[in-house]
Amino acid sequence: MEFKQLRAFAEVVRQGGFTQAAGVLHASQSAISKQVAQLEQRLGVQLLERSGPHLRLTDAGRVVQRRAEDFLRLRQELLRELDDLGQLERGELRLGLPLLGSDALFAGLFAEYRRRYPNIVVHLQEGGSKLVEQLVLSGELELGAGLQPDDPAFASQPFCNEPLDVLLPAAHALAGASGVSLQELADTPFLLYQQSFTLNDRLLRACQEAGFTPLEGGRSGQADFLVALVAAGQGVVLLPRIVARELERPGVVRVALRESNLRWDIAFIWRRGAYLSRAAQAWLDLLAEQDQSSSE
Repeated sequence: MEFKQLRAFAEVVRQGGFTQAAGVLHASQSAISKQVAQLEQRLGVQLLERSGPHLRLTDAGRVVQRRAEDFLRLRQELLRELDDLGQLERGELRLGLPLLGSDALFAGLFAEYRRRYPNIVVHLQEGGSKLVEQLVLSGELELGAGLQPDDPAFASQPFCNEPLDVLLPAAHALAGASGVSLQELADTPFLLYQQSFTLNDRLLRACQEAGFTPLEGGRSGQADFLVALVAAGQGVVLLPRIVARELERPGVVRVALRESNLRWDIAFIWRRGAYLSRAAQAWLDLLAEQDQSSSE
């Protein structure tokens, strides 16, 4: 079997169809269909059941898909190692950043990285911690930032550990308090994050431990929209302090959360045992420099 056949098959499964895969691979639909057919002929098994516009993996297809993804990931790691021979004069970094707080935390670092290594192509992917973890494990991202995971499948380098603040409508009864606990907010709607946010899970678990299930006032992955809902009196939102400070506005009051164990502990993660390219290691070194300079 050939690499292009495996890649075509894997992309058809990822995209859910031949037309979509052809667009991603910049090839014609007929060429992609031919490559998948050649792979099936070479292996002597049917990989896909085709019923109209829908595709379904056969049992053999699921086995081949899993092995194809492993092969493609190993190939990507091989290319990263070869790129290292250029001493960072060429190469790429596939980097995942959180939707929440990236502008405050990473804009300056990203600019400095590009200044130092102008020939490294950086592919950015934004998402919640759960999505970033999935993409790191699959090999689509080499490094990703998210809340510190407990999963031993990841190695990590801590980056920041921020307390959470509560943003309240100015008319809220607790708006003048010096601090507020989760229990005091039990009767107030919470504006929550999308399900891909690990912070959402931690917040819901902390509320359960405080003895209540929070009333849900809405969900979004956009912090500025959540704060706009607070200003409109729709509920309260918990944000990392570095983000909350920048999003204060008329009609919104920022109050410290008393639960000191509920924090925003961002780390950069990679698949444990995976090869880290020089481009990735240079990013981690830059983070360490930033951490050292801020502590001096």
